[in-house]
Order: sequence, then C-alpha cells, then structure tokens
Amino acid sequence: MANGQPYRKRKLTAAHNTLPFGTKVKVKNQENGRTVKVKITDRGPHSRNRILDLSLAAARRLDMVQSGVVPVTIKVIRRP
Repeated sequence: MANGQPYRKRKLTAAHNTLPFGTKVKVKNQENGRTVKVKITDRGPHSRNRILDLSLAAARRLDMVQSGVVPVTIKVIRRP
C-alpha cells in the first residue's frame, strides 16, 4: 500500500485520494444502511466515479462484495 504496509484483506482499511493516512472514517452503504469504520491506509481509487476503495473485510461488513460498487457516504471520525 502507499503507506508502506502490506495489504491485508482481513483488516478494516480503505484507500482515498486526499485524506491523510491514519484517518478513521465511517462508511455507510446507502442501499442497505450498514456501516463500518475504516482506517485510510492507501491512495485511490483511480477511477473518477468512485470516492473510496475498501478492503475485503470492510466490503463484507457493508454487504457489497457481490455488487462491487455501491453508493456510500463517508464521515471523518478521527484525523491522525
């Protein structure tokens, strides 16, 4: 990952283009209301249509693994 650590799919992490590494955010799946708290550990996504890339563990918590892309809202809950 861009922060120098290896990617761990079982950790609750995410990639964002501008938020500082270590920032904790609450992500809400707008389709089903599920939420997860993740730590920003990487840069991305590299697509204009997305604001966040989630680890597999975080995607599972939001029940979005099958769909792959869902509308979400994010809220910063703690800066590093």
